[in-house]
Amino acid sequence: MAETIAERIARVLGERIVSGELAPGTPLRQDRIAEEFDASHVPAREAFQLLRAQGLVISEPRRGIRVAALDSKSVQEIVEIRAALETLALTFAAPRLNAACFERIERALVAGDQAQTMTEWEQANRTFHRELVAPCAMPRLLSMLDDLQLANSRIIFSATRSAGWRPGSSLAHWKIFDALKKREFGKATTLLQAHIRGLERATGTGEADH
Repeated sequence: MAETIAERIARVLGERIVSGELAPGTPLRQDRIAEEFDASHVPAREAFQLLRAQGLVISEPRRGIRVAALDSKSVQEIVEIRAALETLALTFAAPRLNAACFERIERALVAGDQAQTMTEWEQANRTFHRELVAPCAMPRLLSMLDDLQLANSRIIFSATRSAGWRPGSSLAHWKIFDALKKREFGKATTLLQAHIRGLERATGTGEADH
């Protein structure tokens, strides 16, 4: 299905927010966004609605649309919801994983190991988590996880801006993959939950903007 103008605007702005190009609290003017994308105010307004649903922007009285904060409470909420929903999805997906699924997951793992930039690694990370649960056949759940993964990517980018980032293998990912290939589904789900919750610990207090 072709991407609408509103979806394109939301995707581009979303990636800017995730990467930190648009910092928390940055105001987003509807007229300026419409002008930048050579669009009317209608798709710009619809794009803001999509970004609000993803938790990337907020609407404040008299202040308009602004990039959402990324404080400790936000990080904890994102991590806990994602841990619950992604492990639920894996519970249903795991028994349906076939050779083609494992091949796609492994390609994402290799891409992450070979990444030379944070952007490359983050894309591989996002692909790994998506392919892991894709066979669950629950479109609403997968849609929610896509939004949560975007928020998760924002936490990763924010945390690594100050701490620095070096490409390397994700041992946790490979352990989850190995457990699934051995059909140790309970172990894989436990490993995934611990891996997701580890993000909050990795950001210290969770105040990933610092």
